[in-house]
Amino acid sequence: QVQLVESGGGLVQPGGSLRLSCAASGSILSLYDMGWYRQAPGKQRELVAGITSGGSTNYADSVRGRFTISRDNAKNTVNLQMNSLIPGDTAVYYCNAALFAHQYWGQGTQVTVSS
Repeated sequence: QVQLVESGGGLVQPGGSLRLSCAASGSILSLYDMGWYRQAPGKQRELVAGITSGGSTNYADSVRGRFTISRDNAKNTVNLQMNSLIPGDTAVYYCNAALFAHQYWGQGTQVTVSS
């Protein structure tokens, strides 16, 4: 069983930056593929960025070049650095951990990009 807790969301102006963190407990995070997803009102949840247990990363086209995902296995954390934010990035952001058929989700953190 894995427990995930996100933090770092908030209100930011267009062009600004935020850093989201996901703290994991209950298991060895290094075994898991990790991802950040987001869900905007009225839209489906979508993958924003992922990082495998081996450190390979992938990004949604809409955020590539602006967002960076990283993991610190020693601290059992996964981070999402978000730069050059735009109003279209407004959503609830969720941390996800996946290992074989098992998936775990955090409770989500709100990111609002508005002037």
